[in-house]
Amino acid sequence: MDSDTLWNHIDEQRIDLAALIDSLSDEQLATPSLCTGWTIRDVAVHLTQSHADARQVIPAAIRYGFRFNTMIREMAVRDPTTPPEAAEKLRAMVGSRRHPFATNERAPLLDSLLHGQDIAVPLGIDRPMPVDAAAAAAQEIWDVAFPFFARRRNRGLRFEATDVDFAAGSGQVIEAPIRDILMCFSGRVPASSLQPSDGSDSGSRAG
Repeated sequence: MDSDTLWNHIDEQRIDLAALIDSLSDEQLATPSLCTGWTIRDVAVHLTQSHADARQVIPAAIRYGFRFNTMIREMAVRDPTTPPEAAEKLRAMVGSRRHPFATNERAPLLDSLLHGQDIAVPLGIDRPMPVDAAAAAAQEIWDVAFPFFARRRNRGLRFEATDVDFAAGSGQVIEAPIRDILMCFSGRVPASSLQPSDGSDSGSRAG
């Protein structure tokens, strides 16, 4: 996926996520998200923090002993931004091509796609993903070990998307929509929850 297409997807996701956040009640915002220890409000605020630069990230990393998951959660929980303000910040980020310190431009795409599900799934909201964007995000997670270690966790499996040209891994074939594969690669659902292809054992095939 070329850079312009990628950022167009990020902008579209931010606009849509802002509208979703604005639509949620206080009760919904207090609901636990798919991220352990995070409420939906916390996820909404986290989505606005992708512009943090080295001057903010490095001191926070030192403060939390380079425990990055803890650091990221605490930055969101302690941020005084309200959900309506988070929605406005997301809209204001449209058009920006900044990404989190020490990451690449795919990081905001991953954030918007995955955290959109972290918000929607607990609330029973179906949130479709653009399949080309989801495939790019899945490939990024597969290729870059930290922090998901998808390749290691899913050794012996080959994932083939049923709705876009995407395949990764080798072994028993699992066929599923790319949204489900991305959720699996990110650790949000186990591979066992996806549907293996009947009678397939394709150890000689690699992705």
